[in-house]
Amino acid sequence: MIDSNEIIGLIAGVLTTAAFVPQVYKTWKSKSAESLSLTMYLVFFVGIILWLIYGISINSLAMIFANAVTGFLALLLIFFKLRYK
Repeated sequence: MIDSNEIIGLIAGVLTTAAFVPQVYKTWKSKSAESLSLTMYLVFFVGIILWLIYGISINSLAMIFANAVTGFLALLLIFFKLRYK
């Protein structure tokens, strides 16, 4: 059974990850990433990967799920930034 801390982590992960969806959608639809900072998203992506590794090492479903999905969304924004120069 998942404990209450993990449930809180899952809810937090869903909310913080969902916050990226509108930015990814807007960038994809407009084909413009001019306002995105490549440096910020690169640093953010590395941080997310490190959080993912940490989540795996402590076997936290919430951290693994949230950081895997957020990492994917951040990678999409980096891709869009490079593609839609």
